[in-house]
Amino acid sequence: MSHGGGGGGPVVLCTPACVTRSVPRVASGELGRRYAALAYEIGRGVAQGERLAEPLALRARARGVLDALGVRIESAPESLTVRGGPDRGAVQGVGTLIVANHISWLDVVGLLAVEPVTVLAKREVGQWPVIGTLARRAGCQFIDRDGLRQLPYVVAELASALRSGRSVLAFPQATTWCSVPGGRFRRATFQAAADAGAPVRPVTIRYYQHGTRSTTAAFLGDETFGASLHRVARARGLTMRVTAHSPLHGSDRRELAAAAQAVVTTRCEEGG
Repeated sequence: MSHGGGGGGPVVLCTPACVTRSVPRVASGELGRRYAALAYEIGRGVAQGERLAEPLALRARARGVLDALGVRIESAPESLTVRGGPDRGAVQGVGTLIVANHISWLDVVGLLAVEPVTVLAKREVGQWPVIGTLARRAGCQFIDRDGLRQLPYVVAELASALRSGRSVLAFPQATTWCSVPGGRFRRATFQAAADAGAPVRPVTIRYYQHGTRSTTAAFLGDETFGASLHRVARARGLTMRVTAHSPLHGSDRRELAAAAQAVVTTRCEEGG
């Protein structure tokens, strides 16, 4: 049920066969219009250069991409960042570690449309044509999921970012899954929150088509980005639902990881 594998990475258990085949689909004319609108949004992002990392610009481009693809987003609440304070068990002024289940590349676009934050992404994303360039300009931090020797340095950088007041989005399942429960939450990123005294905001991402749960947006197995993009672009009535849960606080990464995973999984099963 993942988009990854090899080395020390997650084992691939899910293939594109798990994906809903975008039914109903848009007509060919609408599909062409969507691709044209997407190209326009990408072009604007490239033209903005380093200014793309500015919050207002980043949110505008993310929302523009969703609109171009015909994807509707629902978010509750509308803010993902938690403003910490001593009475909440967090250090005042620190950022928030936002952790979400991971289904698709579309997850990042949708969450940035809700609230622009620093995104922790796998190294391969930075190497994708055009998308990699935009990701770097948007301020993404990249991690080699198989490079265990680099992990302490990544954790230290994340803790430093959180202490500086920047909020960081991470996908602790380390790879994409076709359903919300997916794989276990890995603990490393939670160490950064513990070190910085930062709150952890668990987030559940789900996709629907005309009100029915859908795996259309899932990016799985050895599927190419182009194939996944095409399926999303031709899907009619695709909605991404983002549910941010109550913040967690603590100093033990194991407890934080387990609590965050339990919240995301339980709320998914309850449909909340």
